Amino acid sequence: MARKYQLGVRAERQQATRRRIVEATVELHRRVGPARTEVSAIAELAGVERVTVYRHFPEQQQLLAACSEHYRALNPLPDLAALRRVRDPRERLRAGLEAAYAYYEANEAMMANVLRDAALMPVGGGFLRFQAELSRCLAAGWGLRGGPRARLVAAIGLAVDFGTWRRLRRGEGLSRAGTLEVALGMVGALAPGHR
Repeated sequence: MARKYQLGVRAERQQATRRRIVEATVELHRRVGPARTEVSAIAELAGVERVTVYRHFPEQQQLLAACSEHYRALNPLPDLAALRRVRDPRERLRAGLEAAYAYYEANEAMMANVLRDAALMPVGGGFLRFQAELSRCLAAGWGLRGGPRARLVAAIGLAVDFGTWRRLRRGEGLSRAGTLEVALGMVGALAPGHR
């Protein structure tokens, strides 16, 4: 019975060490970005040796995947299924942009670093897929075809883009409400019934 207990305690310690490594990596990604996160910094922040990091995560991709999973569990993306249930496209647009912009604001540092580093390493794919799916969700049901639809879809894509939000909110210094108003106005100007 003692051996079984020892294995359980050892497994718990290994799990705790793994969790500390993942949490340290997530924090460094938020502070400096994935491309600038070094294993020595992860080890120092997690309170382990470099070899321990490599023992738990022999491949960088394993650590990146564990970090993404951990971060998404703590910071879930807005619920697209709930947005799809909103039938009126204008109401859905407002609700979708409000939810996306609240998420962007709460996760700005991490998103800015991850999206910056996406050109250098395989990170940010989940968020980019979310933006694309949000655009498709918000573009449904407007009753447009051809060029008018293409222009509306382009405006929605621009409105849901993290870079657009950041430019309006940080670069132009708009309030949360002002940022939303500009985005809604841009899309609304291309929507049916706009005068």
